[in-house]
Amino acid sequence: MLFTDLGLNENILRAVNDVGYTTPTPIQAQAIPIILMGRDLVGLAQTGTGKTAGFTLPMIEILSGGRAKARMPRSLILSPTRELAAQIAENFDLYGKYHKLSKALLVGGSSMEQQITALERGVDVLIATPGRLIDLFERGKILMSDIKILVIDEGDRMLDMGFIPDIEKICSKLPMMRQTLLFSATMPPEIKRLTQKFLSNPKEVEVARQSSTADNVEQFVIHVNPRDKEKTIDKLIQQENVQNAFIFCNRKRDVDVLAKWLERSCGYSAKPMHGDMEQKFRTQVLNDFKEGRVTLLVCSDVAARGIDIDDVSHVFNYDVPFNAEDYVHRIGRTGRAGKTGHAWMLATRSEEKQIDAIEKLIGKKIPEGKVSGAKPQSSEPREEQKQDRPREEKRDHKPRNDKPRNDRPRDDKPCESKPHNKHGERRPGDSNPRDIKRDNRPLEDDDQNQNTRGFGDAMPGFFGKTDKS
Repeated sequence: MLFTDLGLNENILRAVNDVGYTTPTPIQAQAIPIILMGRDLVGLAQTGTGKTAGFTLPMIEILSGGRAKARMPRSLILSPTRELAAQIAENFDLYGKYHKLSKALLVGGSSMEQQITALERGVDVLIATPGRLIDLFERGKILMSDIKILVIDEGDRMLDMGFIPDIEKICSKLPMMRQTLLFSATMPPEIKRLTQKFLSNPKEVEVARQSSTADNVEQFVIHVNPRDKEKTIDKLIQQENVQNAFIFCNRKRDVDVLAKWLERSCGYSAKPMHGDMEQKFRTQVLNDFKEGRVTLLVCSDVAARGIDIDDVSHVFNYDVPFNAEDYVHRIGRTGRAGKTGHAWMLATRSEEKQIDAIEKLIGKKIPEGKVSGAKPQSSEPREEQKQDRPREEKRDHKPRNDKPRNDRPRDDKPCESKPHNKHGERRPGDSNPRDIKRDNRPLEDDDQNQNTRGFGDAMPGFFGKTDKS
């Protein structure tokens, strides 16, 4: 099948041909005709299969015959991240260059005044993250009564980031008569419930088994000691023919630390990217990576979705992801557009349960990789080593003085008692240990009739016996 067989107009086909594409991907071939018919759609496909163009191309076809009004967008695309929203906007620029469609990008970290100005001029396509969209809607800057097409992209990622309540709130403000498209790599129960609530008799398209990984991505796992992770990733980069690579960490602070170490200690061109960075810096780092000025992009899962770069040779999982589905999206950054990719994962013994969850999700075992010059840590506990390990001898704790303890001179000086009040004075009736003889002789007359405080009549033997008459 060719793009000419999908029912797209000549201007769209010209733009697609300019990019160099002639054959649609499976998700595009199945989704585009259904969208052009005006039906609701649920598209299930792994990342990197061309989902963005799968809804961008038919939307351009549908919206080409209309006019936008001020503050009343004609279509809405919801994206979980700023990077994915920017990529969708680039797709509209790429495939809609022979059409006069206007668009606006509403994301956090950018000037709100410029976004409001674009809305007041009227836009055909509104691409937004849920938070910024709700913010502007509550300020009265957007009217969503004229939206004819709603696209929810990366639905499962929306769920992971906690955006489902925001999506439900947004959908409740939209017209009932609309076309709704939902695209996702997986279909957890919460997303299934969302489709049942807000989509009308949707057509479901699935081009790959849920949560599967691309066959053209070679996957390996290396078991290492946590202290050897940095050295192992350095050896891997040297061993592999790395043109460029994503390196994923679970924690933002590890992203900064690892990127700095790779750049300063190893001499690589490495930069960090995570959610705490300002948007202008994230955009600059991503552009530098796309243009080859940065070779290693150390990032958190904020970059695991929606970054469409065809020529990424490697993905390194510096940490095993907490969520098994994130592994699928991470390694989906390589092996795109039919090219071969390589994915490596560093794992410690404490992360075996996470690896088991990943292998169960993708339906296959990840083979053990090898690093030249490194000593990987086995994933299996070595019982033989535990049994054969010689028992350590107990240290001989000898007293500092070489003389036996019994031969040391005995200090007959009694210990001074602590004061019984804050002024250091004894209260009346309190006994003083200084008045007690060590050879159990009777106490002096003035102290014989005084009971020792705290003991009552049960006088311990070491205090000496007293006669009570």
